Parts: sequence; structure tokens; C-alpha cells
Amino acid sequence: MSGYKHSKQAGVAPAAFAGPGRHAVSMPAPPGAANDGAAPTLHNDSARAGMLFKVRYSLAEYAGFMWEHGGYLIRRRKLGFLRTYLMLLKSTGAAALNFAAAGRGRLDYEFTIDDHGIVRSCARGVTLIAWDDVMRIRRYRRGYLMVLKRGTLPIPYRCLGKSDVAGMERYAEMLKLAAQRAVQM
Repeated sequence: MSGYKHSKQAGVAPAAFAGPGRHAVSMPAPPGAANDGAAPTLHNDSARAGMLFKVRYSLAEYAGFMWEHGGYLIRRRKLGFLRTYLMLLKSTGAAALNFAAAGRGRLDYEFTIDDHGIVRSCARGVTLIAWDDVMRIRRYRRGYLMVLKRGTLPIPYRCLGKSDVAGMERYAEMLKLAAQRAVQM
């Protein structure tokens, strides 16, 4: 289940990992095997197909995700209304400028999400994201935001069917439980 240890572009040779037992691609442990601290098995239903959907983000939609997420992060710091608002304007503006400069609004992204991780493909290439790179899945007004170790990945509700929403909820709950178990250890 751990798949790739770091998000990387497909077509690039995996980095060599030092140490015994470390491989670029690893297979999930069979049910009942001892868990050695690896990412948790989300479910063992081999008949369950992964979620598959397409997304084309608009600038307003992307900025909305960043506004909500930035608001969550900044308000936790308790800086006061004016400083919070100015910081939120600056961070959302920077994210929107980056979105526009990178031309992300012109790309169609295809996502495949399953127990092995997340695959995002577009005209520029394929990105593989392992579940151990996903820190949390947050729910916002516009959709889900996957908080990665390095960056975020918005998933709008408009692209998901009922079964996909149920799958995202299950993944969010499993990540939350895994984080709680890690704190207890």
C-alpha cells in the first residue's frame, strides 16, 4: 500500500532508497501480517474499484479553496481581524497568481484514487501520490482538499458521484484514525 515514498512525475526513474528493505515500489502486506508502522490498510475489499473522475479547475474555484484553507490555517494563529484578513488576502492572491501563471486553468486533470494512492494525469504528465504523503483530507464548502506533505490537492464536489463522496469520506476517516494511532504510540 505504501507505493511511492514521495510524489513524483511518472516516466522519471524512482530514486534509489538507502537501507535494507527499502524499495521504490512495495506491495501491500497480506491481511493478518504484522504492521511495521507503515501506512494503514484502508480496506481489504479487492473487488472495490478505484474512483475515476476528471477536473478542470477555474481560477475562482481554486481561489475559493485556497481562501477557505488559508482562513482555517491563519485563524488558528489568533492574529486579530485585520492581520488575519490581510494575511488571507496575500496568501490567496499568491496562490491565484501561481495558478494563473502555471496555466492550470487550461488543463484537464484525470484522477484515479484507490487503496494504493492517487494518480493525477494531465497533458503535462502523470503524478503518483502515495497515501503516506497525504496528511489529511479536509472538507470545505466547494469540496475536499487533500493536504499533502508538500502542497494541497483540491477535489470539487461537482466532479464526484455519491459513491465517490462515500469513498472520500472513508479515506478521510481512515487518515484521521491513522493520525490518532500515531499520536498514541
